[in-house]
Amino acid sequence: MTASAEKFTRQTLLDVQSLTPSLFTLRTTRDPGFRFTAGQFVRLGVTKADGSTVWRAYSLVSSPFDEHLDFFSIVVPGGEFTSELSRLRVGDTLMVERQATGFLTLNRFVDGRDLWMLGTGTGVAPFLSILQDFEVWEKFERILLVYSAREAKELAYQALIRELGEREYLAEYAHKLTYIPIVTREQHPGALNGRITTLIENGELERAAGVELAPEHSRVLICGNPQMVDDTRQLLKQRDMNLSLSRRPGQVAVENYW
Repeated sequence: MTASAEKFTRQTLLDVQSLTPSLFTLRTTRDPGFRFTAGQFVRLGVTKADGSTVWRAYSLVSSPFDEHLDFFSIVVPGGEFTSELSRLRVGDTLMVERQATGFLTLNRFVDGRDLWMLGTGTGVAPFLSILQDFEVWEKFERILLVYSAREAKELAYQALIRELGEREYLAEYAHKLTYIPIVTREQHPGALNGRITTLIENGELERAAGVELAPEHSRVLICGNPQMVDDTRQLLKQRDMNLSLSRRPGQVAVENYW
């Protein structure tokens, strides 16, 4: 089979950064023909010592217009894929499927004033891609990035989040973004403390945001721990906020690739 007929391309690792012993970021080269929509994911493949290949889905952190691809990964103890992935070094090869997919994209919503992005752990990845794309800044009046981690050191891409408003093409829109970090297992200055679901139930999240989470104006993207995704969906459903489907536009979109 020729390379052009294969469902993947072979890309080179440009950078690997460890955030904690269990979290790391990756940057690879990008095939000139690879296209994706901000918020989508793609399957990555690594070759094991025995020659077999394992694949897992990863959201893209990078902008659709970047010349490279960025990914955010957790090391699963004993995990077949992440154990191999975490051993890769700059210059090594990573396989990237040619076709990106996923429903955590802005075209899930036909209207809305406020966009909420609720993410835990590596689930922040698709939101960072969306925030680096111009569309979201034009489409919504307010953008609320809610990013939860167990410990403050696990909050990744803080420099990227800070400098978004300094980008020339976003300068006049920077006031639209409200960043709300959450740390669940320790108190941290500037961060809320508690689970996202608890902070929704007790109203603390909305107070920090300065805006109501309501079906009339709010559109919500959720990505992260499957239990958090399910629990948050149920909470929002109690507020008459439902999944947005092609046949029935709604207020909520989620990603499930765990």
